[in-house]
This record gives sequence, C-alpha cells and structure tokens, in this order.
Amino acid sequence: MLALYLRDVRLGIRAGGGALTGILFFLAVVATIPFGVGPDLNLLGRIGPAILWIGALLASLLGLDRLFQADREDGSLDLLMLAGDRHMPALTVFVKCLAHWTACVLPLVIATPLLGLFMNIEPIGIGAAAVTLLVGTPAITFIGAAGAAVTVALPRGGLMVSVLVLPLVIPVLIFGVSASYGAVADPDPFLPPFLILCALTLFLAVIGPVAAALALESGVD
Repeated sequence: MLALYLRDVRLGIRAGGGALTGILFFLAVVATIPFGVGPDLNLLGRIGPAILWIGALLASLLGLDRLFQADREDGSLDLLMLAGDRHMPALTVFVKCLAHWTACVLPLVIATPLLGLFMNIEPIGIGAAAVTLLVGTPAITFIGAAGAAVTVALPRGGLMVSVLVLPLVIPVLIFGVSASYGAVADPDPFLPPFLILCALTLFLAVIGPVAAALALESGVD
C-alpha cells in the first residue's frame, strides 16, 4: 500500500501538472471575485471564507477524472481490483484517494493563507479556512472517487464526474463555510460545524472507497 501511495503521488504531481493547475484555477477564482463585487474590503472580508471554500472545491474537482484513468489504460486497474481478499479493492481505492489528495488538493490548502490575504480576511479567519479545508477536502476526494469509478469507462468522463459529484459535496461545503464564519463572527459557533465536518470526512472515508470499489469491480466483471 505504501508503494502504491508513493507511486500515485509521483504520477499525480507529474501528470498534467495537477497541483499547479489546481492552484492556478484556485487563484483565478479568488482573484476575479473582487472585480465582481467591487472594492468594498469589508464585504470581501465577510464573504472571503465562502469564496475560498468554493474555489478550493471547484479546483479539487479538476483532476478527479484521472484518478483511475491511467490504471485502466495500462491494465493495472484490473490487477488491483482482483488482487487480495474482498476487502482489498476498497483499501486500494482509499490509498489512491489519499495519494490524489496529497498531490492535487493539499497544495490548495497550503496556498489558502496567501489567497486569504487577497480577500482581506482576518488572520483568525484565514487560519479557520485553512483548517476546515484541511479537514473537509478529503471528503470531496472520497466522494469524487465514487464518481470517477462510475465514469472511468467513458472516453470523456471529466464533465460527468463533476456533474455527479457536485451535488453530493454541498453538505461538506455548508459545514466548512459555517465553521469558517464561526471563527470570525462572534454569535456563530465554530466547534459544532467543525466537528460535523470531521464526522462527514470520516464517514465518507468509509463509504466513498467502498462505493468506488464496487463500481470498479462491476466494470472488471
């Protein structure tokens, strides 16, 4: 599993510049918002956490279609799904999700503090947005794995993955933004939505790989 993780991290960094593409898209979303809402710094500071979350969510969806595509093209996906006992496919998908998150999504979280300065967010708000993204973005990857598994056989499944995954990640977005706002808005709590966000990630860490493994196994059959 460690060898598979390291292999997928290297492939994710090299293939198509996944991390750089995500960061550039994230930057483009954050940089264009001030032109749309105007130069009101107070308004930007209020909506900043939500913009960071929306930008990171959309950037996280970019490379999901490549999660299993390369392994399917070279035939190694069939070997991975057929190897080991009946629990091995789900564990394999889990490891591939962690590798994808490390290579393509973790750089977005690292870039969040710098981009938060563009939105005039308070330092505590920037920290809260970064922490909630660190906890919540793995859930997006686990959901995306199921969508990528369903569309892996399609020649151009990238758009279909986004269409399937986007409605399912709305709860993650809601609680991530709520926790980020709770850190800077005095009446709003931070801890309850943050704990719910953690619970969603842990729940999807089980459900997502299992659903993706079932979809991939049915494709192998």
